[in-house]
Amino acid sequence: MTLHQSDTEAAIVETARRVLPAGGFGNTSSEVVIREGKGGRVWDASGNAYVDFLLGSGPMLVGHAHPDVNRAVLDQVPRGTTFFANNEHGIRLAEAVVEAVPCAEKVRFVSTGSEADLYAMRLARAYRKRDKILKFEGGYHGMSDYGLMSLWPTRPGNFPQAAPDSAGIPASLRQEMLVAPFNDLDAASALVAEHRDELAGVIVEPMQRSIPPRPGFLQGLRELTARHGIPLIFDEVVTGFRFAYGGAQAYYGVTPDLCTLGKVIGGGFPLAAIAGRADIMAHFDRGAVGEASFLPQIGTLSGNPIAAVAGLATLDVLRRPGTYERLFATGKTLMEGLRSSLEKAGVKARVIGEPPLFDVVFADGEMRDYRDTARGDAQMMRRFNQVLRENGVLKGDSKFYISLAHDERDIATALAAFDVAAAALAG
Repeated sequence: MTLHQSDTEAAIVETARRVLPAGGFGNTSSEVVIREGKGGRVWDASGNAYVDFLLGSGPMLVGHAHPDVNRAVLDQVPRGTTFFANNEHGIRLAEAVVEAVPCAEKVRFVSTGSEADLYAMRLARAYRKRDKILKFEGGYHGMSDYGLMSLWPTRPGNFPQAAPDSAGIPASLRQEMLVAPFNDLDAASALVAEHRDELAGVIVEPMQRSIPPRPGFLQGLRELTARHGIPLIFDEVVTGFRFAYGGAQAYYGVTPDLCTLGKVIGGGFPLAAIAGRADIMAHFDRGAVGEASFLPQIGTLSGNPIAAVAGLATLDVLRRPGTYERLFATGKTLMEGLRSSLEKAGVKARVIGEPPLFDVVFADGEMRDYRDTARGDAQMMRRFNQVLRENGVLKGDSKFYISLAHDERDIATALAAFDVAAAALAG
């Protein structure tokens, strides 16, 4: 496949370089300008088509421009786009979340996953009247100062010392976060035992980025935190409704005290949520907990009807028979195909994750935690992504997001591109 860049797209890219830091929105490659998406594919401003495994960083689980989602949104637009007040669609979406997600007794909407994670940690602090949060090295919990602690340290320090590895984060916050290695229950147990009287909560991605939990790890965290009365927070912004209709907590069979949701529940529009036990969520209710324990949370677009109807329509699609079986079958085919292409080419790599969401790490050995994945060859990953893009497959810097809309033609295109990319890396 030969990609071309039109004069129009080249001019847009040049404008972006002039008006945007690094020429982009801070997300994926600034060299590609997406014009439209339909189903499992997107087209750039030059007309090049790509099988899309970026999926807007995950929200488009049912595919781009799904007709049922479009219909719901277009029906709502002439009735108003936001009210800064309760609306029926947002209430119905909260009801759907409570019915689906095991830990959800109450729901509070925000607009982004970063907000949801920030408020979940703040909620745990309000409930426990403690300050410290335990997270796991390499875990992504949004763009807040707390969430960015020890996200991608280039020179990891000693546990449990947190590292502010992004500019602009106050060094003083290092004292409020503790860090443990993912999948190491013994280390987490030791930290909780030592700091149990200081800990407000423990936050974890049930599958950290693309690293699945080892058998017993999440169950052990649940037992550990319950024993000490410390809220366990599952960050399900990515995994919510992706692994199962009830999220990763239903898929792995472990129920936290709180969870955060995003991406899928907004159907491609700005919407995220904190959900969990009623007694903890009560801290959002001044009348229930009193002024001293009240946690204010205000957002201009929180629960807006456009995102809510898109989310409701998306969840309706996901409830249909065979939905998750099809999603897992597509992902399994792609994972096995990628693994086969790399093995045939003799490229040292590991394909990790779950079928709806996986990644490749260009290193050998077991991938248990952040430090294992950090051994991956970053230059090979960049080259891999570039060759895929040149052969009609788009993904982010990491992760393959799988959609219900990916069809046999998309799979065939991807498998062929895997062969080409693996051969290029071997050469």
